[in-house]
Amino acid sequence: MAIERTPKALKAGAIALPIEPLTVRIPVAVRLTGIGRSKLYELIKSGDVETVKIGTATLITMASLRRLVERGSA
Repeated sequence: MAIERTPKALKAGAIALPIEPLTVRIPVAVRLTGIGRSKLYELIKSGDVETVKIGTATLITMASLRRLVERGSA
């Protein structure tokens, strides 16, 4: 009988984190997409890029960045 080897965190019932983050901050979104900061703010204002506010942090969803790149509307 084979012994299943799993990380201690999973044995303790913790949830494994996704490899890709759900959100990124604006400077990271600028680096990931290659577009300028001003253009990114325009896209946020127009609704082409989705944001989430948590406290004072503005976070950009990775899903909206992927859609933006797939559309090619930057």
